[in-house]
Amino acid sequence: MARTNRDRTLALAGVFQAANLVQEVATQGGCDEAALETCINSVFNREPKDAETVYGSALCLTTGLRLLNTQFNGQTRQRDMELTKYVLGILYLERKLAKDKVLLEKLGKGIERAEGQLHHFPPTHSNILASLADTYSNTVSTITPRLIIHGEQGFLTNPEIANKIRALLLAGIRSAVLWSQCGGSRLTLLFGRNKLITEAKHILNSVHS
Repeated sequence: MARTNRDRTLALAGVFQAANLVQEVATQGGCDEAALETCINSVFNREPKDAETVYGSALCLTTGLRLLNTQFNGQTRQRDMELTKYVLGILYLERKLAKDKVLLEKLGKGIERAEGQLHHFPPTHSNILASLADTYSNTVSTITPRLIIHGEQGFLTNPEIANKIRALLLAGIRSAVLWSQCGGSRLTLLFGRNKLITEAKHILNSVHS
């Protein structure tokens, strides 16, 4: 796996994109389907040559790259503190998950089961999302403290919407795993933000030029 600043930036953008979609689904009941498909597909791409391969292309992470830039650019009034909480929560859960071999094995088997369903359903089909959501509930969701998602109660109690949220959280964990594999860490977040911002802007300019 490549460990360049570009790879770290794309991986962190993947976390931001998944967290943002969780927000949208929890508060609005739905989200952009293309962005959703990018996140769900990333869960099944477990042995990539680099970070971009996980998401199909950097263009598919446009939302996440823009959010990374906004959240890290130092302008407090533009920051979404709830989004930041979700991103940091996902990164924290991934670090705890990485230390639990039993949960990791259980997680891998759950993803394999969902992957087997791809022969019959598209990635964002309710059956796939339900399978990934069940895997999240039985693995990551057992780690404390749990990540609490806020939103409209009517959406949060809807089984299909709840499944979509959990599947997206699993996608966030997948990107957090990639972030760690690419050399991302707490120190990177504390002292390497400017490099991440610069790279995010460079990637956005290259894919939208």
